[in-house]
Amino acid sequence: MNLPKLEELKDIAGKKILVRADLNVPLVETDGIMQVADTFRIEATIPTLSWLLDRGASVTVCSHLGRPKGKPEDRYSMTPVREAVNEKLPTVKVLENLRFNAGEESGSLEFAQQLTSGYDLYVFDAFGAAHRNHASVVLAPTLLPTVVGINMALEVDKLSKLIDSPASPYVAVVGGAKVSDKLGLLKSLIEKVDTVIVGGAMAFTFLVAQGVKVGDSLVQDELVDQCIELMATGKILLPKDFVALETGKPFGVSDGEPTQRVFEGDIPEGWLGLDVGPGSARAFSAVISRAASLLWNGPMGVYEDPRFSGGTVTVARAVAASNAYSVVGGGDSAAALRKEGLADSVSHLSTGGGASLEFIEKGTLPGIEAIDKRLGWR
Repeated sequence: MNLPKLEELKDIAGKKILVRADLNVPLVETDGIMQVADTFRIEATIPTLSWLLDRGASVTVCSHLGRPKGKPEDRYSMTPVREAVNEKLPTVKVLENLRFNAGEESGSLEFAQQLTSGYDLYVFDAFGAAHRNHASVVLAPTLLPTVVGINMALEVDKLSKLIDSPASPYVAVVGGAKVSDKLGLLKSLIEKVDTVIVGGAMAFTFLVAQGVKVGDSLVQDELVDQCIELMATGKILLPKDFVALETGKPFGVSDGEPTQRVFEGDIPEGWLGLDVGPGSARAFSAVISRAASLLWNGPMGVYEDPRFSGGTVTVARAVAASNAYSVVGGGDSAAALRKEGLADSVSHLSTGGGASLEFIEKGTLPGIEAIDKRLGWR
């Protein structure tokens, strides 16, 4: 994919450059002060900002943060993000949350014009937001000469390797809560891969389609027929044992009595499946170990509760140990690798969750298409 890159910029000394980054990072409140809990996305855009600063440009960064409703909300202020950026690069200006203006999510041309007014160049480095039809994504690149940043170019290059003739066996590991969130991806992957490993709560809709009883686990009954069609390809691998919680018991805490059990096969009524079992995790790991190309997106269970993190941790270790060309995307998947100290053991750790999936599914993104419409730059 021939996107215009930073290297194509000539003399930028003194130029005012607006960088659209993805600084949508998790925050945590400590003693009444909001702080950045994970700097992964900030670190990913530092190379672009540094490149521009080193060549004498005046750099301003814009991003969204969280889901405010088109107006300012204190809990979504960019202040802690600004502080984290300025710890590394004190001269970079960080604008307030783009989503504090309703024009961002509605795709307002007027807002895009206001955003880009007074700048000489636009650098799009927000891969994690490139699947959104928002003003800063699809309109701003058409209003200024635009190039992609280092992280954006890296994401496109690394993910394209799973689109353009990936080595076989190609294994995809897909988890998360709902089949509906990833149905398009599954239909696309089934044409390209040798095996799709399905974990997380989304596996229960497939299991119902097989006639397995899943107790009180999450099921999307309206998608059972489509799951049957996907399973008819013979490429879907499902869990066969599960770690379950008694229905109605709280997450994350225990009164001392065990509230979780491992079930093989059917899950009885009164129990809620929240992780793949140890046997399934081992079976998944064996398939992963034989892969030549590997995609992982989504946890195998409720990873944030230690009682239901075993499947995700086992898969994380298997992915890291694999000799495959491996791409990992999605917040929980990436977090599991980083928590286990395995982030450097995969070929590419993507900053995008939904964006990486949509790119692999469709081969493009709205933000990429918008850059092709840019004015005044070729």
